Amino acid sequence: MKSFLIPFLLFTVLISCKKEAVIQPETVKKHLYTLSSDDMEGRKTGTPGIEKAAKYIEGEFKRIGLSTYDTLTDYRQTFTFTNRRTKKELTTSNIIGVLEGKSKKNEYVIVSAHYDHLGIRKTEGQLDSIYNGANDDASGVTGVLALAEYFKEKDSNERSILFVAFTAEEMGLVGSRHFGKGIDASKFVAGINLEMIGKVPSFGPKTAWLTGFDRSDFGKIVQKNLEGTGYELHPDPYTSFNLFFRSDNASLARLGVPSHTFSATPIDVDKDYHKASDEAETLDVNVVTETIKAVAKGTESIISGKDTPTRVIIKERK
Repeated sequence: MKSFLIPFLLFTVLISCKKEAVIQPETVKKHLYTLSSDDMEGRKTGTPGIEKAAKYIEGEFKRIGLSTYDTLTDYRQTFTFTNRRTKKELTTSNIIGVLEGKSKKNEYVIVSAHYDHLGIRKTEGQLDSIYNGANDDASGVTGVLALAEYFKEKDSNERSILFVAFTAEEMGLVGSRHFGKGIDASKFVAGINLEMIGKVPSFGPKTAWLTGFDRSDFGKIVQKNLEGTGYELHPDPYTSFNLFFRSDNASLARLGVPSHTFSATPIDVDKDYHKASDEAETLDVNVVTETIKAVAKGTESIISGKDTPTRVIIKERK
């Protein structure tokens, strides 16, 4: 009996000591400040700055232990497109990491944000020429990285999760459109897009809002999962801005995927939007952290395979 009991007790201790999946503010701050640093030169598509950001994201995917996507040999989905404004060809990459599911590995949930921004713009009378894009959208990419680590450690995803940093969003959702061309949309059950999650919304602390709330029951599922947490999700209050079609979620939504964007910014009064003043110091790391935690909790039943959102209504509305 003793020879059996000792190994059993050791096994029990090891199980009880298993690392709990936690989203740490220190990690959030590290990602946010790195991606929005001057060293990234504003992360404009086609520049050395965005290449530095790509390498950082790749390194984190590798550290976390994500797999590569589909037939790719690394984390990059590289392609060439023509810049609509300059008419020049640019070669760029979406950065994609995969956490394979268990019982439903052929059903996919995508967690995304765009890692590009506006680069360096020299403006007369303006001392700072680097558009760091801390809120737009280093905060979202920070969320993607933090959620990748969280769900990897949690190890309970029945569905496969694709963690994607899209390129060239600022040039017309180019990266997400390219990604959408190569997928079987019927296998994608949800899209979780993160955009500008670094400030307190008009609804107050511990709140976020979701674009296209009435186009599927995705938002209602999230609201139900957040009950009792003290965190609230609201429908997009800026309906006249047509935001549902202005972020990378739209590229998948147009294919029928219930893909929506989480945000936590009062954009109607945000003085830093697309300005050189959009720097990490203007954001609240605690807001970013709490929003990421809420996204994790709110979408957990979708990732576990318990809930499946209705397919999205894609007809544009006036």
